[in-house]
Amino acid sequence: MSAQKIYYYRIFDDKEETNYIRTSIENNRIRELLKEFEKTHSEYYNKDFFEFLKTFDPSMEVIEITNIYY
Repeated sequence: MSAQKIYYYRIFDDKEETNYIRTSIENNRIRELLKEFEKTHSEYYNKDFFEFLKTFDPSMEVIEITNIYY
């Protein structure tokens, strides 16, 4: 039994907000879904796109990246 691959993406929206997500959806499929999403949205906000993605991968999650300096 092989483990499911997990992908991490950095996504920018129209407000120039950057988010990071963790999902099992491969890059090519993300791009296809983005094109589909664009057909019904004139503005692009990460929160809306993430809700859309969750219909395809319910385990998709937004992750927070924090810098640690020492």
